[in-house]
Amino acid sequence: MKPVNLRRTRYQQGSLILEKRKTGQDVWAYRWRELGHDGKSIRHKKVVGTKLEYPSKAAAMRAVNGLRLDINTEATSSSSAQLTVDELIEHYKLTELNSSNSKTARTKDVYLHQLKSMISPKWGKSRLQDVKPIPVEKWLSGLSGAPGTKAKTKGVMSIIFQHAMRYGWADFNPIRLVRQSGLPVKEEIVLTPVEIAVLLEELRDPFRMLVLLGAVTGLRRGELFGLKWEDISFEEAEIRIVRSVVDQVEGPPKTLASRRPIPMSSELASSLRQWRKQTTYASDSDWVFASPSALGKKPFWPDAVLKRHVLPAAERAGITKRIGWHSFRRTLATLLQSSGASVKTTQELLRHASPVMTMGTYAKAVTADKRQAQDAIVALFVAKFKELPTS
Repeated sequence: MKPVNLRRTRYQQGSLILEKRKTGQDVWAYRWRELGHDGKSIRHKKVVGTKLEYPSKAAAMRAVNGLRLDINTEATSSSSAQLTVDELIEHYKLTELNSSNSKTARTKDVYLHQLKSMISPKWGKSRLQDVKPIPVEKWLSGLSGAPGTKAKTKGVMSIIFQHAMRYGWADFNPIRLVRQSGLPVKEEIVLTPVEIAVLLEELRDPFRMLVLLGAVTGLRRGELFGLKWEDISFEEAEIRIVRSVVDQVEGPPKTLASRRPIPMSSELASSLRQWRKQTTYASDSDWVFASPSALGKKPFWPDAVLKRHVLPAAERAGITKRIGWHSFRRTLATLLQSSGASVKTTQELLRHASPVMTMGTYAKAVTADKRQAQDAIVALFVAKFKELPTS
């Protein structure tokens, strides 16, 4: 019987070399060794990237930091006193922002921007144990960005320290003790039924259909523009949320709760059927809001639709509120509550991950209740539209 290997796991620094290739770009390769179960040394190698991607060895070495931490997870627990924020960032990117992670493309972009442009330049060289609440607090208060941006920076910084705690590299999260006072409350834009009605009157399809669908279902903008006809079941009277499109990149919905199908009222189904008859792109695999300029292969750009069509229509309608795509989701939540829908019905129509987000927990709302609540919202718009004076 072979003796059990009781040697302490050693931290592997590894080595980085530039490998010449006969064809294609030269590549940076990271090499390291690990002890097998039999105590023998096993050699490993992983290609980090090309010389074009990482022009200098220093740039390639920064990319290696996360990989090195992952390799040394066991050993790092005993040597975490020297771990820097930059090394933690690289490990977080490697494990939590990779292509297989369920975070949306937009969320990943926000995190990467915060890590690269805000957190790393200031704190990258600092050891984790040297990051204290008061210096971080003073740094945040001195930043020139908007309060909302500062809040995002603090949030992402807190997330990476939670990541360090999860791996045993930090005992506590100092960012939780950072105060951010004096942040103005962001104005929640909510439209009235009359404003929705006059806005719809000023729009033509497909933009009218976009606003109506957003206002009635509360779909997030990535979900709204990510709809395909195959996601809409007229037989079962529901809309299935399969994907979210952000910057023309398909990804999963925001949360598991976001994937719940949405009941479709008869009024909404009728409008969608009418739009399907009008559009050139009506096959099951086509986008519901396919862009003609992209020959139907991509949906419209949300920002372009908002700027070129929705906002000018709002101005013509005399609406002075700063409308965004999320305004329709907020409006739905407000109108559902004011129309007498239960909190649980509102929560499930909005597909919140937690009932706490919708003010409480009640018995699960049945589909019929949700469809009835949606009918009430559509009726509000239709009624107000009929009350408008005719020219």
